[in-house]
Amino acid sequence: MKYLLFLMLMGTTAQAASVVPNFTSGTVTSETTSRTEVTEIINVVEYSNSTSYTVSGTNINIPSNPVPGANYTQIVPGQTFQFSETLMTPGIASETYIERTTVIDSTTNSISVFTQ
Repeated sequence: MKYLLFLMLMGTTAQAASVVPNFTSGTVTSETTSRTEVTEIINVVEYSNSTSYTVSGTNINIPSNPVPGANYTQIVPGQTFQFSETLMTPGIASETYIERTTVIDSTTNSISVFTQ
């Protein structure tokens, strides 16, 4: 019994058995589908912190220093004319709001062929 235990403790080398696949060829196919959805919101607010007064026109008598409420007259009465007056006070000058959604759908197909 002691002799048998000694042989067992001395050890033996492990032998690997060869693995032989049991197929000759094959294919693997896969399909991957993804969807990406991005929503952007852009909100731009422009502010004015001063007062602006603008006057323009044709066939209009505009003084060198125009002010709101001034008495503007035609240069040639009865003829065609054009007149524009803009008064901008402090506050929100303009606001731009954009909301857009971008959707990206993608599909990837792959095939692997192998033989022995």
